[in-house]
Amino acid sequence: MTGPSTGGAGARETREAVAVAARCGLVTRGVLYVLVGVLALRIAFGSPAKAADRSGALAELAGHPFGRVLVWAVGAGLVAMALWRLSEAVFGSAGPGGRGPAKRVAAAARACFYMVTAFSTLAFAAGQGGGQSGDEQSRDVTARVLGIPAGPWLVGLAGLGVAVGGIVIVVGAARLSFRDQMDMSRLPRGARRAVDVLGVVGGVARGAVFTAAGAFLVHAAVAYDPGKAKGVDDTLRSFAQTPAGPWLLVAVAAGLLLFGVFSWAMAVRPRL
Repeated sequence: MTGPSTGGAGARETREAVAVAARCGLVTRGVLYVLVGVLALRIAFGSPAKAADRSGALAELAGHPFGRVLVWAVGAGLVAMALWRLSEAVFGSAGPGGRGPAKRVAAAARACFYMVTAFSTLAFAAGQGGGQSGDEQSRDVTARVLGIPAGPWLVGLAGLGVAVGGIVIVVGAARLSFRDQMDMSRLPRGARRAVDVLGVVGGVARGAVFTAAGAFLVHAAVAYDPGKAKGVDDTLRSFAQTPAGPWLLVAVAAGLLLFGVFSWAMAVRPRL
């Protein structure tokens, strides 16, 4: 975040509050991705596991001592993430073009996504949610949209947007664009290389999941069949059904786990 141009105690306090929100949000994102990666690895190796998505990760947390407290903490962290992204939409973000309209719109979209995710997580913590898996929710929403005029076009465009977003994530990771979001100037060379590996491998895996999920959504629109839409869990399981077998799922799952670790590294030195 570039922040307000004026100085003073008020601006400094705002920057500090945004920094706290960013760090809390990134730590929370890391927890979720690590858990999803672990659950996907269990599936790849044939062990019974909860759904490899956010709902499965929350169920995994809830099953541990003080689990509900942990789920509440995740919900609070997602609220912090939404507030950080909202600040980027208002003040601009770090890196080239951070104050441009495209970056602000993208930040606003992320803020909306994290706010919805935070709401459902807090509902789960309060015992008012969690009845449906992410895959079921994806199919239900797709079915509703397909039932309205121009529904297939809307679903197809949404799927295309998700797929393109996944490709952008892959390209950005390969180009080391995440360096614009981190202050690595004081890190030793070995640590910088480790962060680069985490960012590239994790970003490519994350982008691959988004791209595949978007492609399935486009397929659902073309086939006019909501059953073709897949959430994160079904998308991950589909990697095991390729000619590469479960090893592709292992690679993607390991990448998601590494992206979670990368999120923790980013939380230590975010560039705001």
